[in-house]
Amino acid sequence: MGIRLFLVLAVFLFCLAEVSSDLKTDPEVAHTTQQIGVRGGNRRLMQGIDCGGLCKRRCSLHSRPKLCTRACGTCCVRCKCVPPGTSGNREVCGKCYTQMITHGNKTKCP
Repeated sequence: MGIRLFLVLAVFLFCLAEVSSDLKTDPEVAHTTQQIGVRGGNRRLMQGIDCGGLCKRRCSLHSRPKLCTRACGTCCVRCKCVPPGTSGNREVCGKCYTQMITHGNKTKCP
């Protein structure tokens, strides 16, 4: 009886140690798993937002859809937001989206 109890306790403690060690994340491993190789190693993987699909829908009625989609994609990656609809509603995404400007001091984000 004593040996069985000792073995059950040992297995339980071993499993508990494995679970607690899984909860600790190594910053080096976390950093490498979040990055992807899209035009360079400094772009991060977007989790929970589909910039391509959202920007395609946002720019569908634009007079220059390719230019709009490219600008929207940049804004989406930086601000992690795309406003609803095909135009307007920019304030929904906050200052990051509304205050980003081009080299010619025009608003960048569509």
